[in-house]
Amino acid sequence: MKTEIFEIKSSDDEKIQIAGKALREGKLVAIPTETVYGLAANALDEKAVRSIFAAKGRPSDNPLIVHISRLEQWDFLVEKIDERAKLLAEKFWPGPLTIILKKSDVVPEATSGGLKTVAVRMPSHPIARAIIEASGVPLAAPSANTSGKPSPTTAKHVEKDLFGKIDYIVNGGDCSVGVESTVITLATEKPTLLRPGGITPEMLEGVLGEIEISDSVFNKLSEDSEAASPGMKYQHYSPKAKIVIVKADEERYCSFLSEVADEKTVALCFEEDKEKLSFVKTVVYGKEKDSFSQASSLFDSLRQVDEVGAEIAYARFPEMSGVGLAVFNRLIRAAAFNIIEV
Repeated sequence: MKTEIFEIKSSDDEKIQIAGKALREGKLVAIPTETVYGLAANALDEKAVRSIFAAKGRPSDNPLIVHISRLEQWDFLVEKIDERAKLLAEKFWPGPLTIILKKSDVVPEATSGGLKTVAVRMPSHPIARAIIEASGVPLAAPSANTSGKPSPTTAKHVEKDLFGKIDYIVNGGDCSVGVESTVITLATEKPTLLRPGGITPEMLEGVLGEIEISDSVFNKLSEDSEAASPGMKYQHYSPKAKIVIVKADEERYCSFLSEVADEKTVALCFEEDKEKLSFVKTVVYGKEKDSFSQASSLFDSLRQVDEVGAEIAYARFPEMSGVGLAVFNRLIRAAAFNIIEV
C-alpha cells in the first residue's frame, strides 16, 4: 500500500478535506490528537474498522475508542447519556477523557470489541476535531502504532511502524499530553476508572464524588477476562529491550545500576539522575517531581531505548499520584509487570 504523508498546521488547511474524504471512503488515516497519534477509520463501517486491527496486528477483542467533534454526535452512539456523563463532558470535553456507556445498535461489534458498551471521547486537538468534522462520521482511532509497541507521539513514530500499511499520515506536530486518555465506565453501578491518563482520579471525583479504580490499573488482567477498555488485557507500550522497573530512591537506584550495568544496559531515569549515572547509557523520561514531563516523554523514551541498542532498561519507579498514576500504568505494562525493589 502507498502511504501519503502530509503536514497540517491549522484546522482550516485544505488538506483536512482530503483526510475527511479518505475516511468517508473507508480508508485509514493516522491523525494527531493531544494524547497520542490515532489510527482513524469510520467507526460505523465494520470493514474499515477491521482494517485497523489488520494494520496494527491488534487482537480483535480489544475495544476501540470512538472520537467525535461535537456533542450531538454522541447521542446516537449510546442508549442513554445520563446526568453523570453530561457533567463529565461539560467539565472535561474536549479533552483527554473517554466515557463508556451502553452502546446503541449503530455501533458495530468490531468497534466495541464484542462488548455491549462503547467508549467515546472528544479530543481537544483542533486538527483532530477538524478531520472528524470533515469526514462527517465518528472515528474509531486506537494508537497509530504496531500493537504492543510504545504509542506514537510524533508523526515519525507512526511512519516507522505503519508506513506502507495505511493510506495517509497527517503530521500535526508532537502530542502534548503524551499518554492515552483516561477511561471511565459509567456502565457499572459505581463509576469505575479503567485506565488512568491526563484527567486524574482526583479530578473525576471532583465531579462525580467517590469512584472505583479497577484492579487492572495496577495488576495484570487474566487472559480469560473480558477487556472493558483498551490497554487492559495485553502487554503494551514495549520496546524490544526488556524493561525492569526499579523501586528505589535516587541513591539506591544509582548504586544498583553500578552493580548490574554493562554495555547492553540503559538507565531509563529522571533528568536529575543523569549526572550520577555517567558509567551507563541513559535515556531520560522527565523530571522526578514532574509527572506531566514524564507522561509527555515516556513513549518517545521507550523508543529511544531500542535506538541506543539496549537489551535491558532499568526504569526508575514514578510517583503513583495524579498523572503519575498514568505513567506507572504504562510502565508496568511495558515491563510486563516486572518490578524489583532495591
